[in-house]
Amino acid sequence: MKTNRAVRTPGGLSLRLDLRAVTVVVLLLAAALAASVVLIGTGDFPIPASDVLKTLLGQGNPGQEFIVNELRLPRVLVGLLVGAALGLGGALFQAISRNPLGSPDVLGLGQGATAGALTVIVVLSGSAAQVTAGALVGGLVTGFAIYVLAWKRGVHGYRLVLVGIGVNAIVTAINGYLLTKADIVDAARAVVWMTGSLNGRGWEQVWPLLALCAVLVPLVLANARGLRMMEMGDDISNALGVRVERVRLLLLVAAVLLTASATAAAGPVSFVALTAPQLARRLTRSPGPNLLPSVCMGAALLVTADWASQRAFGADQLPVGVVTGVLGGAYLLWLLVTERKKGRI
Repeated sequence: MKTNRAVRTPGGLSLRLDLRAVTVVVLLLAAALAASVVLIGTGDFPIPASDVLKTLLGQGNPGQEFIVNELRLPRVLVGLLVGAALGLGGALFQAISRNPLGSPDVLGLGQGATAGALTVIVVLSGSAAQVTAGALVGGLVTGFAIYVLAWKRGVHGYRLVLVGIGVNAIVTAINGYLLTKADIVDAARAVVWMTGSLNGRGWEQVWPLLALCAVLVPLVLANARGLRMMEMGDDISNALGVRVERVRLLLLVAAVLLTASATAAAGPVSFVALTAPQLARRLTRSPGPNLLPSVCMGAALLVTADWASQRAFGADQLPVGVVTGVLGGAYLLWLLVTERKKGRI
C-alpha cells in the first residue's frame, strides 16, 4: 500500500506527503492533548475531564478556574513545551551525528546546563530566575565547546559523539565538585533541581519557552530538506546545492538552544531527547529525521510521565525526571543490545 501522496497547492507548488507520518503526528498530538486534560484534572482536588474542558473554555466556577488556569495549566504547558523541545533537539542531534546515541543526554548538554545552574546556586546563591539564566548559559557554553573541539574541516558524526561523551564526563565531575563545596541548604536545593521536575512551574516559565519554540521550530522545519539530504553524505549534499556546514551549524545552534532552554525550565529531564526520536521513527517507519513526529512524541512522553509520577506510586509523588530516567535507561539498554546484534557498535 502506498503511503506517499503528492499534493499540489493553488500556487503551483507540489508537496509529497507521507500519509503514515501524518497519521502518526495527528495521533501523537491527540494523545498529548488528551493526557494534558487528564493531568490537569489530577491532584488533591480532582476535576473530571469534562469540567476541565469547560473551565478551559471559560465556563468553570471560580474555584475550578483558579485551580486549572493558575495552578495546573502552566505546569502542563511547561511539560508539553519541554517535551517538544527535547524531542526536536534530540532528533536534530541524532540526524546530524547519524547515530541513535547522539542525543543531548549523551553529549553532555544537560550536564552543561546543570553546571551553569549549580554555579548560580552554590557560588552566587542566586534566585530562581538567575538559576534559569545560569542553566541556559551553561548549556550554550557546553554546546559551543563541543562544536569547537569536534571541528576538523567540518563536524562529523562519530567525532561529535566522542567529543560530547568526553565533555559530558568532565562537566559531570565539575558538578560533583560544586556539590561538595555547597552548604547543606544549597546542596539540597541543587539536588532537587538536578532531578528534573515540573513542580511549582508557572507562567513565568511558559512564556519564554513558548517564544523560543515559536521561533526555532519553524526555522528547523524550514531546513528539514537540507538535513535529510545531509544523511546521504556531505559530498552528495554539496553536489545537490546544500550548504552543508552552514545548515549543520544553524541546526546545531537550534538544537543547543532548545535543549538548554528546556533544561532551564524544568531541570535536566533525562532520556526524553534520546527516546522520542527513536520511537517516532519506529512508528512512522520513515528513514528521515522525523522532526515533527519527534516534537509530538516528546510532548506526549513528558506529560504522560508526569501523570505517572503523580498517580502510579500512591501518595509518593516522584519528580518527572525519575520516571523518564527509569524508562529511558531501560530503553537505552535495549537500544544498545539491538545495535550490537546488528553489528553497528
